[in-house]
Amino acid sequence: MAKEKKYRKKKLGSYPFASVIFSVTLALFVMGLFGLLILTTQNLTRLIQENVEMQVFLHKNLSDNEIVKIKKILSSKDYVNKKAGEPQVEHVTKEEAAETFMKETGEDFVNFLGDNPLRDVIRIKISPDFHATENLSEIKKEIGFISGVYEVTYIENLVQSINENVQKISLVLLGFTAILLIVVVVLINNTIKLALFSQRFLIRSMQLVGATASFIRKPFLSRASLFGFISGMLACGLLYGILRLAENEVEGLMDLVPVQQLMILAGSMLMVGFLVGFISTFAAIKKYMKMSLDELY
Repeated sequence: MAKEKKYRKKKLGSYPFASVIFSVTLALFVMGLFGLLILTTQNLTRLIQENVEMQVFLHKNLSDNEIVKIKKILSSKDYVNKKAGEPQVEHVTKEEAAETFMKETGEDFVNFLGDNPLRDVIRIKISPDFHATENLSEIKKEIGFISGVYEVTYIENLVQSINENVQKISLVLLGFTAILLIVVVVLINNTIKLALFSQRFLIRSMQLVGATASFIRKPFLSRASLFGFISGMLACGLLYGILRLAENEVEGLMDLVPVQQLMILAGSMLMVGFLVGFISTFAAIKKYMKMSLDELY
């Protein structure tokens, strides 16, 4: 009698866990892989946007103090991108520009012309928040009014192309994210329901002996939550392994996805596995508890 009681207690709320964990892990892994793709794409896009430059050409014969003053004015502007709190403003003298040009072309045009026709230039990187065509036009006009500025240029076609591609990529990724999330939830939900299908008669037997609804649900919900958590951990491990392998092939890939974002992604995978497993189990148990005996068969 004791052995039989122990056996029944062991079976309470149990169902084939290997197939459930495998299916849920696979679904969460695909979700995580796509999430990693989204993060990498967004961060790469942000990196490209942060390197969009405006070149501010200065009048000739400006004093060092006048150039420093222009740099300070530009550094104080909100539209100048900041990295680690430092405005991305770089002053390139005409001598440095000539030296760079001669290294790239191999021609000493200064000696040939007898003079350096280039101008001092201040390069500023524009914050991605100000990449709209209207904003860039206003920025260009505003900088042009600064005393000592000769001309302001930037590659308009490149910026416009970047903006258009970012919008297209964002819409495509948003659509795929919604579809994939639905597929993952449905897959996990169906996996849990199929696993619990074999337990429907056990649920009815427990009802017949007077077990309360909460008593019946408890072991199933506990096991489903545990399976969801384990599946999430396995999916996170697989995702990290794939990321490390990809890093060996693509140098600097890990730099595109900060640790904080990876932690948020891992937490999301664990949360989805836990919640979907819990809610699906709760709904399935409730359904089987309300079924008649004919419907159970």
